[in-house]
Amino acid sequence: MPRPLLMILLLLVTLLAMGGLWQWLAMHDVLTVARLQAIAAGSVAWTQAPWAILVVVAVYAAASLVMFPLSLLVAVTGLLFGPWWGFGYALAGTLAASILTYGVGRRLGREALMRYGGRHLKGLSRYLAGRGIRTMTVVNLLPLAPFTLTNMLAGAFHLRFRDYLIGSVIGIVPGLVGVTLLGSQLGQLVTANNKGEIAISLGGIALGVLVLVGLKRYATRRQQREPARPAHAQRPPEEADIPDAPTRPQEQGDSANS
Repeated sequence: MPRPLLMILLLLVTLLAMGGLWQWLAMHDVLTVARLQAIAAGSVAWTQAPWAILVVVAVYAAASLVMFPLSLLVAVTGLLFGPWWGFGYALAGTLAASILTYGVGRRLGREALMRYGGRHLKGLSRYLAGRGIRTMTVVNLLPLAPFTLTNMLAGAFHLRFRDYLIGSVIGIVPGLVGVTLLGSQLGQLVTANNKGEIAISLGGIALGVLVLVGLKRYATRRQQREPARPAHAQRPPEEADIPDAPTRPQEQGDSANS
């Protein structure tokens, strides 16, 4: 089974398990809708503050340094702020994390990352050899490496920052839309009071899943169509631009005499 499809199935199973757990807790009066609404009202209070976006950006930046899963952060952001503000805050936090990890990668350098990144970065380096907006768009659509490693390697390969940022936005936005929608509608489903609200929430969850499934299929087709680069193109830019060392005079003489 393809890995993207497996991840989506695991996400659906997790959502169903959480729904079943909530129903069991509600039946035993452990966690009722009224209690959830009270908790939500308390948690929403700080999200209305003007400094909430600063908290979100700081959390995203710190989480990226420890390679915390970006999808989970985005889902929680949608859960707390809703689909519209949640998407905007998630985009701001993701871009802040992208800029930070790009700078870290540029500082560390390619050799350090390749030494400790292992096989996760070998496939990614093939795409980064293209160096441009399209490169970063494809890299963010294809599940070649974790979010943090992708950005660090882009910085280590000295991709032009403007191209890096534009390509990152284009590649990241579709996934943010789907995950933010899932998170926000899951929150609405848990606190729904009637069948109409439940139906709307389930429809939103289904739409979010469709967005993610379509995105994964598009990324898979794009990866299959991506032509294999020649060995010279796969070399790091700083190595590919260096001409081969000239043959020493002694070696030339030996070749002539043979």
